[in-house]
Amino acid sequence: MVWQISVDSSYSAAIENFEWDLPSEYNAAADLLRKHDDMSRTALIETTADGYQSFSFAQLDERSNRVANALAEVGVEAGDRVAVVLSQQSENPIVHLACWKLGAISIPLSVLFGSDALEYRFKDANATVAVVDVDVAETVRDVAERCPELTDVFVASPPGETLDTDRSVSALEGMGGPEFEISATTPDTPAVLMYTSGSTGPPKGVLHRHALWAGTCPSFLAANELDVSDSVFYTPADWAWIGALGNVVFPPWHYGQTVVCDRMEGFDPNSVYRILEDCGVTNTFIPPTALRMMRDARDPVDFDLSLDVIVAGGEALTPEIRDWAAAALPDVTINEIYGQTEANVFVSTCHQWFDRKPGSMGKVIPGHEAAIFDPETGEKLPDGNEGEIAIAYAEDPMVYLEYWNDPNRTDAARTDRWHRTGDLGYRDEDGYFWFKSRKDDVIITSGYRVGPGEVETVLLKHPAVAQVGVIGVPDESRGERIKAFIQTTNDHTGDEDLRDELRRWVRDRLAEFEYPREIEFVSEFPQTTSGKLKRRDLREYEHSA
Repeated sequence: MVWQISVDSSYSAAIENFEWDLPSEYNAAADLLRKHDDMSRTALIETTADGYQSFSFAQLDERSNRVANALAEVGVEAGDRVAVVLSQQSENPIVHLACWKLGAISIPLSVLFGSDALEYRFKDANATVAVVDVDVAETVRDVAERCPELTDVFVASPPGETLDTDRSVSALEGMGGPEFEISATTPDTPAVLMYTSGSTGPPKGVLHRHALWAGTCPSFLAANELDVSDSVFYTPADWAWIGALGNVVFPPWHYGQTVVCDRMEGFDPNSVYRILEDCGVTNTFIPPTALRMMRDARDPVDFDLSLDVIVAGGEALTPEIRDWAAAALPDVTINEIYGQTEANVFVSTCHQWFDRKPGSMGKVIPGHEAAIFDPETGEKLPDGNEGEIAIAYAEDPMVYLEYWNDPNRTDAARTDRWHRTGDLGYRDEDGYFWFKSRKDDVIITSGYRVGPGEVETVLLKHPAVAQVGVIGVPDESRGERIKAFIQTTNDHTGDEDLRDELRRWVRDRLAEFEYPREIEFVSEFPQTTSGKLKRRDLREYEHSA
């Protein structure tokens, strides 16, 4: 089974003729690896300290077989959760694939997470095994002592290096045999548990099915101009994020194409340009903030690039970036996409199908259905009216199954056959969707979605903080930067030393991108009658400051 949309098909014909037809037995690992006629084709190119190493589909299949056998040996069964705290390296997708072969559920998590962020997710998911990057191994081992369900931690070394321990991933591979019979699963069998940014409270676990990556393929094709044959894909984005896994890693393997990975420590524009050139990358997913940094670092004319398509998402592609790309990369098509953790991408631009409207996110993609609803009444709104963006979840394999262990939250996000995204926008009379704002106050900084609630929770654990409110404020390079308004306890004074201490406090406990770059000390907070923070008033306070 391979999803195809003819490059000669019109947009209206593709919408009208598309039909989901998934087999009753389906496993993501079999789809991504074993169905290809030519298993010797290069699936993955990985950077190392000495250059690059390549892995075929057959090699990834055998390596993930070995990990699947080893995970079974340590007690992982169908339905168990395995945390994957790995950077861009071959072990990352191999562990996911091994979990799916077993019928287990993988949990992609960022290596940038600190102890509090990891502990919450480990406990919420009841993860029994974690496979982690060597740089976070010590933190994870400390956290594991407070997570009784987490009984095994395995550590991955940087590419080309080995660790002298029986708890390494290479040792894990050595434990298992090279053959593995893939578990009998269906399109709807749970496979992936992803966590949101925690915008209105603790981060939500979003449970996806095996058919997620196949369900993403129509949007993947549209964003890449319908033809992905003989393509090489790369993104500098974190492989813990659905935007990377769902747009650059797994859908290309559905089509037997090559993916590039690089264990980059922090975004380096020069390294990105080098990888694009060295590996002959044709298609890439780059968040607008990263594009802005690439613009400021080098002129693309300095490199011999093979780029055909750049896909941008996670934040708005601003006019100055579009103008720069049009001038600096005149032969490269740039498409914007829109989606979320619950539904990877269901709106996109696609030059093959329709003209771009600058500022618009594009149109809904075949296989999906989107609409605008009144956020108060729940009524479906006609074109031109601003409301809450929603996607039909019935029979759409790309849309999540449910929020993990939270049926009330699942029910609250769904009305009839629609999942309500929490984002506000409108659809115009030509079918183009336009994003306006985030209903839940998510902060998008450098392409990452950050929930103010999670940052506030960590800051409130500091003995100097009595009350806190966190918002996003405009930032020329990051899109938004995180700003915290803090009321100190009576025995502490707000000064520069405390600002530095609080920044380190958050950075050590959450993620590198989640700490407040700006901190303002205040004497009081705007509150509702029930004592809740009035975030809208906080923004007005910021604008008047």
